[in-house]
Amino acid sequence: MNEQMGWRSGLKKQMTAFSQAALERLFADEKRATRIANALGTMQRGKAAFDRTQDQLMRAMNFAPRSEFKKLGKQLSTLKRRLRELDEKVSRLSEQRPSSTDSR
Repeated sequence: MNEQMGWRSGLKKQMTAFSQAALERLFADEKRATRIANALGTMQRGKAAFDRTQDQLMRAMNFAPRSEFKKLGKQLSTLKRRLRELDEKVSRLSEQRPSSTDSR
């Protein structure tokens, strides 16, 4: 298992070095780098427009848009984290509390 992890780590390092060298060559030409940056900006604006239109369409059809699911997912994550914190706190308090024999 450890040998496999070493192999994966080595491959990851090689691929990182390869991709870094490729990006350096790709962005070495200033004009090319500018065109790539412009293309990425255009894609980002297009995606934002698509997302807005998709949300509007989903609302028009009385479906919850993706943005609502994202918002609910964040709220759920916050609640789960808070629950874990409270559970840990209760566990610590119950461990600190001396055990008593209650005869009710």
